[in-house]
Amino acid sequence: MNTIKQLSVFVENQPGKLAELTRLIANAGIDLRTLSLADTRDFGILRIIVNKPDETEKLLTENDWIYKTAEVIGVKVPDRPGGVADVLDAINAANVNVEYMYAFVNRIPGRADTVFRVDDIEATLNALQSAGIDILTSEEAYTI
Repeated sequence: MNTIKQLSVFVENQPGKLAELTRLIANAGIDLRTLSLADTRDFGILRIIVNKPDETEKLLTENDWIYKTAEVIGVKVPDRPGGVADVLDAINAANVNVEYMYAFVNRIPGRADTVFRVDDIEATLNALQSAGIDILTSEEAYTI
């Protein structure tokens, strides 16, 4: 299955906590490939994809950070008007709900890669493949 491991780290909503977490990851030689931060009054959820997900899980556990893992889909979205709409149309045609999405950093011109968390991964992958939409493999996600 072409999914990517995402870590959702719970970060207290107070000065310095986000910097502390990202410095911990950096000092371990782990590269943040993409991130998304959603916050509430008391805490934030930092969703990250890293080049070494298993090492990151171990690091977070050893340093008492609370986190969850999830499988997400990376899509190679054409960087043009309607690129995201085409992907969402394909997902919608499969009657799949998009729970959230965010952009993925890459160095490839003409692409605006995007991470999707959906309620049915298999149906989404089949729908995207049927629509001729390219999926970002985990190997690509961890190295691009």
